[in-house]
Amino acid sequence: MDRSDPSRLSERTPIALAIAGSDSGGGAGIQADLRTLAALGVYGASVVTAVTAQNTHGVRAVHFVPAEMVRAQIEAVMEDFAVAAIKIGMLGNAGVVEAVADAVGFPSPQGRGGAPLLPLGEGGPKGRMRAVVYDPVMAASSGDALSAAGFVAAVRSKLLPLVDCLTPNLAEASALLGEPVARNEAEMARQGEALLQLGPGAVLMKGGHLEGAKAIDLLVTANGVHRFAAQKLASKNLHGTGCTLSSAIAAFLVRGEPLLNAAPLAKAFVSKAIARGSLLGLGAGAGPLIQSNLFARR
Repeated sequence: MDRSDPSRLSERTPIALAIAGSDSGGGAGIQADLRTLAALGVYGASVVTAVTAQNTHGVRAVHFVPAEMVRAQIEAVMEDFAVAAIKIGMLGNAGVVEAVADAVGFPSPQGRGGAPLLPLGEGGPKGRMRAVVYDPVMAASSGDALSAAGFVAAVRSKLLPLVDCLTPNLAEASALLGEPVARNEAEMARQGEALLQLGPGAVLMKGGHLEGAKAIDLLVTANGVHRFAAQKLASKNLHGTGCTLSSAIAAFLVRGEPLLNAAPLAKAFVSKAIARGSLLGLGAGAGPLIQSNLFARR
């Protein structure tokens, strides 16, 4: 693929699989994942784990897709497509977590030689032919819960050891560790190191909710902590920020970037998406990011 023109699609187009919930408002979840992958020149296959009734004001209802149906979707994709990366978002309950964990090691299609080994550098991949990026969604940006009882325990025991890059925000890191929310960069780094001990190859601690003019993210690996900073942008339209970031990381990995490059490139992509969506009025509440120039106001 010609990296200078990520919008070009061809028979050699790389493939990523997005596993996440559906957002009826289109701002987050599988919809944001697929827009992000497409904007970065990656073909996105999808597995829906939950159906939500939501809009820019919040979540009204959640229906979890049965674990066996989630498993069937994954197997259907994996047996036919040479998937180079898996981006995981909302899973919702322990049964779905277990189904996804079982499928992460699903073999590549016969006769295709498998997907290329991705140059993650620090953080993986963990002996597989594809990278796994996990955004541990537990609540919508409106604060509405999107996970059931037993979810955290299942994630800790079944999924985290299989993940190459975990991308929690401060509340999600707190929930996974059973600790108070980090209040500064030092606490973020310590919690990132604690999460690293649970098995993921790397942890990107997202610090956008910290006080200050800059959004600070810390990539914690076995070899140290890498700091990425960006100016915070004034916008109420931030719905789907985490989904977009993790999907962009997966896309850049598929395009051949090591993780230490993919993380800041994805962060820059998110900043541009926030800027594009900042003046749009798609709904009366917290609107989405705009991942592509296609919908930007001229």
